[in-house]
Amino acid sequence: MLKEFLESNKKCFKLVCGAGNECAEDVEKLVSLYSSAGAEIFDICAKPEILSAAKKGLEKAGIYDNRFICVSVGMKGDPHIFKAGIDEKKCVSCGKCEEVCPNDAIACPKINRSRCIGCGKCKNVCPNASIDMYECDVDLNIVLPKLVEMGIDCVELHATSEFDEDIWEKWEIINNCFDGVVSICIDRLNLGNKQVLDRLKKMISIRKPYSTIIQADGIPMSGSNDDYKTTLQAVAMAEIIQDANLPVYILISGGTNSKTSELAKMCDIRCSGIAVGSYARKIVKPYIEADFSKALELAKKLVDVSKL
Repeated sequence: MLKEFLESNKKCFKLVCGAGNECAEDVEKLVSLYSSAGAEIFDICAKPEILSAAKKGLEKAGIYDNRFICVSVGMKGDPHIFKAGIDEKKCVSCGKCEEVCPNDAIACPKINRSRCIGCGKCKNVCPNASIDMYECDVDLNIVLPKLVEMGIDCVELHATSEFDEDIWEKWEIINNCFDGVVSICIDRLNLGNKQVLDRLKKMISIRKPYSTIIQADGIPMSGSNDDYKTTLQAVAMAEIIQDANLPVYILISGGTNSKTSELAKMCDIRCSGIAVGSYARKIVKPYIEADFSKALELAKKLVDVSKL
């Protein structure tokens, strides 16, 4: 069980497939690859078909000990539940959005919504303001019981928004429906340090000590580059949580890469592991189809250095 694994004080690697990634084929391949490379936790979107794909990935890898699936739940205002949409009347098919999309979700002027992870990079480079972002939330009252019945190890709530009412509504649903380890993903994009800690203290007050993971997010979906600056905010966020001495486990996320573990050590951050999304997916993308052994080599190198 995940709780026992966390209690063992082993440093873990969490692969973030993307809270908005609804491409079952991609998720299955990523889970299989990174499970073979030594990753223990797999973060996926909260949809039954994607959970099935992740389980198939684990079956393909043939590794079951210390392998755990976490479903991510977004909320109002959370970038992880956004999808891009193109106004075809405005689009000039310049191709700039296709060039920056990290998940190959765009063939101008069309967007494959199942592959879109809501990063917003396409919107930022569009010269004609033809791209907007739209929220695509799920009905947690309907979806979560199905996921629990299918078998999950963790539920993560992205508690980053300013919309308190939505947070508490979903937090109540999660705690009423699921009795395992839960995770709270939080960053400082909308909240100051005191607001972050006040929110976390209130959220964990209804839970037993060390039954909660805090995923300390630096800058969500920003880990494409492999340098110290990119991961600096993630480590800084972890330090804020650590200094508060909360009875929780800490995972570092949001801008994580191969430098994260080293920087965390330099800053004396004692975390339970590293969660890597954008960078982990980026390094294997050119090889996962054509050269699995090369993809596995790169994935294993990242997993190993993240556990140091």
